[in-house]
Amino acid sequence: MSKNSILERLAILADAAKYDASCASSGTAKRNSLGGKGIGSTEGMGICHAYAPDGRCISLLKILLTNHCIFDCHYCINRKSSNVRRARFTPQEVADLTISFYRRNYIEGLFLSSGIVKSADRTMEQLIESARILREDHDFRGYIHLKTIPEADAELVHRAGFYADRVSINVELPTDRGLTRLAPDKNARQIEGAMGRTRADILDARDARTRFKYAPRFAPAGQSTQMIVGADQASDADIVNRANRLYGKFGLRRVYYSAFSPIPDSSAVLPLKRPPLVREHRLYQSDWLIRFYGYRASEVVAATDSHGNLPLDMDPKLAWALKFRETFPLDVNRAPREMLYRVPGLGVTAVNRIVAARRHKSLRLEDVARLTVSIAKVRPFICAADWRPTRLIDRGDLRSLVAPRHEQMELFPA
Repeated sequence: MSKNSILERLAILADAAKYDASCASSGTAKRNSLGGKGIGSTEGMGICHAYAPDGRCISLLKILLTNHCIFDCHYCINRKSSNVRRARFTPQEVADLTISFYRRNYIEGLFLSSGIVKSADRTMEQLIESARILREDHDFRGYIHLKTIPEADAELVHRAGFYADRVSINVELPTDRGLTRLAPDKNARQIEGAMGRTRADILDARDARTRFKYAPRFAPAGQSTQMIVGADQASDADIVNRANRLYGKFGLRRVYYSAFSPIPDSSAVLPLKRPPLVREHRLYQSDWLIRFYGYRASEVVAATDSHGNLPLDMDPKLAWALKFRETFPLDVNRAPREMLYRVPGLGVTAVNRIVAARRHKSLRLEDVARLTVSIAKVRPFICAADWRPTRLIDRGDLRSLVAPRHEQMELFPA
């Protein structure tokens, strides 16, 4: 047991958890503590305390149970060969910290992960015990996200889902080849097997809830996963295809992409530089196109370059439109909604406005300008009652006309 104070251990274990981005709380069941019953709520605001490596703020107490680990994954700062300060919480201490922070209105819930200590089963038991204390001893009704351990016994992973709103199992790397090389203690088939069992448990619980009112909830916010981007040679096409397969096969709520962050005393097999953070951003944009705009993964992949990577200087939607210009221009007065989603510069809100407005009148270009944020970006790709971009869509310099302009900022502007 560490002799550090609880504050020192909190500093170590909260810092160690910052490399995990998969802790968004969207999609969970609504719970409240109105009427003095229990404490905590998944509604309302809290103070963000956990940060992703790129600085995004997440309103959860995001900590590790311990950063001791018997695994030696090259990309992980907590690997057993890493020279970092180690610390460990007991399940009771995790529960006490969560309640203490919640009562001060610092957090909205708990994201709990852990290094593997002693064994996968022993670690999973400790994670579950932390959640059990919160739910049963404190009647905590806030959000709990547990990072489960695929190497643990299936029954233990199953139990975690009855206490957590969301469970997640990291696939770690986009390809099996990369996982074998950089995480020799992990097994891709074992990880996907655990994800498959969790999906089956979620579906069984939903079915039971339709037939029995008081059937227990099982991970009502579903499961998610995370992939590290840039630690191996996987291209964006590899990542998009893997994510699409995970969504289809395991019904994931989210796939998170975490740009590889160089760590102190890193392994020689890792790249020396981190990938550009904008690469992570482009992958999130492509993920959005597939989940909400009706793009197929193969269409997003078609927007990549000869190396299978998405362009960094423009979003994937614009890259796809420039590559498949024969699709455009689209008539804003007649095109179906799903095709309007493919117009660069038109989001869901703008398309909704256009579809609603065209029921009452034939839209002119100035009407579209009032319904969108930037008509300059949209104009080459649409037709309106008084606008037809003859030859514009075929111009060789169209990319330079519509791609975002990058300007060098001045240190001492006038």
